[in-house]
Amino acid sequence: MTERLIAHLDMDAFYASVELLRYPELRGRAVVIGGGSSNQPTETADPVTQATLRQFTRLRDYAGRGVVTTATYEARALGVHSAMGLMKAARLAPDAVLLPADFDAYRQYSRRFKAAVNALAPQVEDRGIDEIYIDLTMVGLSDAIALAAETEVAAAERARRIGHAIKDAVRAATRLSCSIGISANKLLAKIASELDKPDGLTLLSAGDIARRVWPLPAGKLNGVGPKTAARLDALGIVTIGELAAADRGWLINHFGASRGAWMHEAANGRDQRPISTLSEPVTISRETTFERDLSAQRDRDALARIFTELCEDLADDLRRKGYVGRTIGLKLRYDNFKTVTRDQTIAAPTQDAATIRRAAGACLRRVALERRIRLLGVRISGLCRAEAAAAAATPAGAVERAATTPSLFDP
Repeated sequence: MTERLIAHLDMDAFYASVELLRYPELRGRAVVIGGGSSNQPTETADPVTQATLRQFTRLRDYAGRGVVTTATYEARALGVHSAMGLMKAARLAPDAVLLPADFDAYRQYSRRFKAAVNALAPQVEDRGIDEIYIDLTMVGLSDAIALAAETEVAAAERARRIGHAIKDAVRAATRLSCSIGISANKLLAKIASELDKPDGLTLLSAGDIARRVWPLPAGKLNGVGPKTAARLDALGIVTIGELAAADRGWLINHFGASRGAWMHEAANGRDQRPISTLSEPVTISRETTFERDLSAQRDRDALARIFTELCEDLADDLRRKGYVGRTIGLKLRYDNFKTVTRDQTIAAPTQDAATIRRAAGACLRRVALERRIRLLGVRISGLCRAEAAAAAATPAGAVERAATTPSLFDP
């Protein structure tokens, strides 16, 4: 091992795993999370035993434009994956059970597993609802002198011991499994966490890169997206190993100085990014894609209800995370897939649902609503901590005046 010891923890099929805690009878079956609340299971009582009987929606019965949020490993084995259209997934796995997403439950379990990790290793970088980076460099050591004296074998043994302790703590707090990759940097740790899923613990040393990393597709590098991977493929580079062997100047010539140099470094396992424990969100948002396109005229009441719920959910997120914001934004996607956004900055930062609703409504009046609507979202930026803003509160007069004319979504 090197002087740094970095772990990447990724919860296994997180949303689906949370649902299996609620519906244990589905363990071992293909389960897909996605679609709307109409896919909620129905419950009846057995007339003889009075035991609860659940009826689940099958994927074959789904009709709509929803996408897969996640799926159990049994469903993934059938070809189903995140962001796939549910109708396509139904052709691959018609007998799979379809469940709606419950993001409130997922956020609750997210807080639980992160608290369990923080109790053992306080240097944690939050990367989303189901993954974190952890700096293990000094965990279990007394000081820098002990680190300097530690052999590579001893460091690997310590890493494995800490990894098992973290996995046990996460399971005790959530009853869920996670996969952990441990290596010298964030890039390699993330790759390692994917190698032995589910419930894996993988240590990746410099000597393992050629055997375990270089045979992987270039798209497995975090930061090489589908378009870049397709460009590399067209240039004859398919694997990470082929990318590592490519001439640095040639990569810079094809992808630019910054991008080309980064790909060469990453493919060779080099990454100096630190663990960032103080990251602040730039924006917080809520949005929803409708099962069918909605009309601002004919579906006005439904849109008004959904619009209000999005603003209330956004306000709940702000209060839970301890933020207020000044710039409220609206996002609309029409039935022709054209997306428009509008923003309005108010006089004082807020986390109040009604204030957010009024400002978003003011944005709404600045967009055309002749076409049917596929997606609706609200967001807030210009964030600061609520306690820091409390003393400087001023009346939000601008948005109050702007809200005097009702929008088309107002009931």
